[in-house]
Amino acid sequence: MAYADAIVRAGGVPVVLPPVVELIPSQLELCRGVVLTGGDDPRTDMFGEPTHSMAKPMHSRRQEYEVALLRALESRPDVPVLGVCLGMQLMALCAGGRLNQHLPDDVPTAADHAGNAQHALRIEAGDHALSRCMADGGGQSCPVTSHHRQAVRDAGRLRVVARAPDGVIEAIDDPARPFYLGVQWHPERTAHAGAGLALFEALVAAARGA
Repeated sequence: MAYADAIVRAGGVPVVLPPVVELIPSQLELCRGVVLTGGDDPRTDMFGEPTHSMAKPMHSRRQEYEVALLRALESRPDVPVLGVCLGMQLMALCAGGRLNQHLPDDVPTAADHAGNAQHALRIEAGDHALSRCMADGGGQSCPVTSHHRQAVRDAGRLRVVARAPDGVIEAIDDPARPFYLGVQWHPERTAHAGAGLALFEALVAAARGA
């Protein structure tokens, strides 16, 4: 409900999509934007890498559906997409990227990203959806709320637009699409407007063709 509430506050109408692959074409006819929410960990075997023994795999039906949804959205580049945490990770995997499947293995500051911890962002310079949201929200630095044990190691065809102070990738986008943004933190739990509600407002505005 936190995601739905954020969309309502942003002026949109949330619709929860059941994970039925066969319905994706009809669902995309009904919806003008897509939010991929957080959740458990992707099974990476289908992307050519063994799933880490410490991973908590997401439901197989959900993964099949969300991967198929992302593939379908490739032929609909004008549909705005916001991926949150797991959603961002799936966006990267579908773009040929790779994950760090267990941050504690090689990130000494992994605890800074777990348990709804707050940490700062380092926004990459340039004009992109995240930089515009941050500017609209009152600045280019703020604390964000994180809760994850995996992260994007390689964004594949996508562009990295933000990192945490320890170098963990925090946001990715596709500069060839009007609005295709993934964030590793949870904007629905982040108080700062630019890294929180502004992301949902930008998605709704893009869905309206603004």
